[in-house]
Amino acid sequence: MNENYNVSSSPHIRDKAKTGNIMLMVVIGLLPATLFGIWNFRHENAWILVVVTTAAAVLSEYIWEKLMHKPVTIKDCSAVVTGLLLALNLPPTLPWWMGIVGAVFAIIVVKQLFGGLGQNFMNPALAARCFLLICFTGRMTYFVYDGVTGPTPLANLKAGEAVNTMDMLLGFTRGTIGETSVIAIMIGAMFLILMGVIDLRIPGSYLISFVVFIVIFGGHGLDPQYITAHLCGGGLMLGAWFMATDYVTSPITSSGKIIYGICMGLLTGLFRLFGGSAEGVSYAIIISNLLVPLIEKVTLPKPFGKGGEK
Repeated sequence: MNENYNVSSSPHIRDKAKTGNIMLMVVIGLLPATLFGIWNFRHENAWILVVVTTAAAVLSEYIWEKLMHKPVTIKDCSAVVTGLLLALNLPPTLPWWMGIVGAVFAIIVVKQLFGGLGQNFMNPALAARCFLLICFTGRMTYFVYDGVTGPTPLANLKAGEAVNTMDMLLGFTRGTIGETSVIAIMIGAMFLILMGVIDLRIPGSYLISFVVFIVIFGGHGLDPQYITAHLCGGGLMLGAWFMATDYVTSPITSSGKIIYGICMGLLTGLFRLFGGSAEGVSYAIIISNLLVPLIEKVTLPKPFGKGGEK
């Protein structure tokens, strides 16, 4: 036998699940929020932004890998997930060409320049969203619903105004394409949990720590309506279930996942309550992505027989 095999150290885990299968299930999990967003913002033609941004992500990956003479990996659907997540984090009125700019940035700059799938140090979709926020702040913070422009419910909440939590739960309100309907997001999240794609450690610790933070520092105590409004507002649910749980940019250890979730919860609460913006999910997740190597270093179990007390 002349063929050489690269064998890593134990433990060896065999699983029939492949990257493409997992990514396809994530796409299916995102479909309820995507379809509701397209219908909810049908007057703004949100479907165009979803299709163009997703297609641009896939095409960017294909062209880059062809130019760099690398194996084409678009069949693993990771570029589809990145493009779709980015589109769901964009206002429905955003010009389609800005969606293309964001998709190219996500795939080329954040993903491919660092080695491709499995090598990126932060979530590409969120990194692209923050990039677009910096470059096109006005268009990225322009929200409309039913032909009427205005602030999002989260911005109203930060200003001390009353909000309709039922509308926020159902999704009949202003926001980005995929963040408005908590029910649609949770349907997709439950699918991923049942399929074993994600577990509760990261989103659970994220949401619990965030609630504890706003109860202590929000000035409303245990007010159920205030807490519900914060949970349903902005991109918290979409971020907690679909972006914070990204395999590449989240810890692999069980305790590390909990610490990671707590970091995101505290940062989100800090940005929302004391920051200049009403939202803070994107920045909280990205900063926590950067902390993952340190979290894994601290929480990585010691090999049996090594590192014990003398």
